[in-house]
Amino acid sequence: MIELGKISGIGEYETENRTENQKMQVIYRTPGGKAFLVDRGNTIEVRSERNLAGLLREKYESVMESRYFGKGGIEVVVSGQLSEDEMEDLVRLSYNLTKELR
Repeated sequence: MIELGKISGIGEYETENRTENQKMQVIYRTPGGKAFLVDRGNTIEVRSERNLAGLLREKYESVMESRYFGKGGIEVVVSGQLSEDEMEDLVRLSYNLTKELR
């Protein structure tokens, strides 16, 4: 589980708890209501730049195309190959990309 409170560069956000296929997921949204993070427990989904998403999917088998964001994001296995710092960087990038959306 990602602890947003300890990631610098993340401003205000709202959470929404959902149950999908009997599993709890938490959707994190910017104040404008756009999702930037979906925490499914074992995986997280974030918005990403397409080139970075492609590179990460090629490099790591624990990174897949996002079910929530589609080609505009990635799904990452939390206990996979990325370090905690890399995961935090991806969440920060997703937050910033989402804030810029109109």
